[in-house]
Amino acid sequence: MLILDLRDRVHDLGVHKALGMTPRQTIVMVVASVAGIGVAGGLLGVPVGVVMQRLVVPAMAASGGLHVPETLLDVYGPVLLIVLALGGPATALLGALLPAGWAARTRTAVALRTE
Repeated sequence: MLILDLRDRVHDLGVHKALGMTPRQTIVMVVASVAGIGVAGGLLGVPVGVVMQRLVVPAMAASGGLHVPETLLDVYGPVLLIVLALGGPATALLGALLPAGWAARTRTAVALRTE
């Protein structure tokens, strides 16, 4: 999705480069645009995932006539939850480096001709 977004914004990147944006600034701009999505994914995805696990696992067990003890439902400790919440931004930032490098290497004239 990020690559498609960058392909759509190639002309804008060309304008920025023509105005003097350095390759490093281009990389920072692309990575920063992804950081917010990664933070939202980590901060919203982890609590939603825990709630879904607490709802789905007992429902699946009940459909088979089983009861799941609470000790099997409380599998996420605080440290693991923090690691999982930081995983969203880390994955987003690492995933943004390759497209950011492509955007930084794109020649200004080529980017300006793209529409």
